[in-house]
Amino acid sequence: MELFPSNTKINFMGFRHLAVAAFVLMMVTSVVALSTKGFNYALDFTGGTLVEIEFEKPADVEGIRSRLDAAGYDSPIVQTFGSGNDIVIRLQPPEMAEGASPQDADNSAQSGMAILAVAQTPDNPGQVIRSDFVGPQIGNELALNGIYATIFVALGFLAYIAVRFEFKFAIAAVLATMADVLVVCGWFAITQHEFDLTVLAGILSVMGFSINDTIVVFDRVRENFRLLNKLEPKEVLNRSINQTLSRTIITSFVAFLTVLALYVYGGHSLKGMAESQMIGVIIGTLSSILLACPILLLLGVTKQDLMPKAKADVEAELARRP
Repeated sequence: MELFPSNTKINFMGFRHLAVAAFVLMMVTSVVALSTKGFNYALDFTGGTLVEIEFEKPADVEGIRSRLDAAGYDSPIVQTFGSGNDIVIRLQPPEMAEGASPQDADNSAQSGMAILAVAQTPDNPGQVIRSDFVGPQIGNELALNGIYATIFVALGFLAYIAVRFEFKFAIAAVLATMADVLVVCGWFAITQHEFDLTVLAGILSVMGFSINDTIVVFDRVRENFRLLNKLEPKEVLNRSINQTLSRTIITSFVAFLTVLALYVYGGHSLKGMAESQMIGVIIGTLSSILLACPILLLLGVTKQDLMPKAKADVEAELARRP
């Protein structure tokens, strides 16, 4: 099945400057949003209490929020979870006020019962399904571990592609992938959608998806450099993108449908991860088509970069000549 014939002649490299400028604009916007707004960190990173309550009848979200405010719980986040009877409450309880330590706070079960007592009403009682407590120190460690994981993945990609291809290819692939990550992070900073561990997992999976798409294109680039050795690098790169275009679009479309289903039917707990993956699939596909090869061209790729054995044979032959 092909959406685009393999001999398609779309001049992607002809508007490479416009494509790179568009990605640079998105990255600059993301950096500005991250530096001014930052992430709307969830309980996983900030610390606090999460309580899931199941009521007998559909719950009044605004009423629950008002009662929690009146009871002294600052900025409670109250959301429906699944059906209208299920409510998730995220908050920093009074026991964790400034100056208090996690050891001074009640355990999660006690906090859950205290929150239930405030949230329920006589005509609509509820029961605690789940109650979790995360200390602020643990939240800081999770955030730091997320940064370490991202760096580790990027370095792993760099080493793998440098071995499989050449170092210029590794640099181009990692730069394109990190651009995808930055744009996805910028999306969450701009929209202020909740950033939790599932979102972080989604971003890491986006890195894997993006690098896989880029490697497919680069593999065709290497093959074409060997078969079409009389063409200029720009033309070889352009043909490679066109030849893999159908595969790239079909794969990305199927992946997008999968995470779209997860976004619609996966419930609130998986919504952030699915959202990051949907944005990442779109941006990762565009970067594989429009950004990776232009970066490779800017780095000055040549046939010798892809054919080290041929280069060595030529040098050996020249050395044998008188």
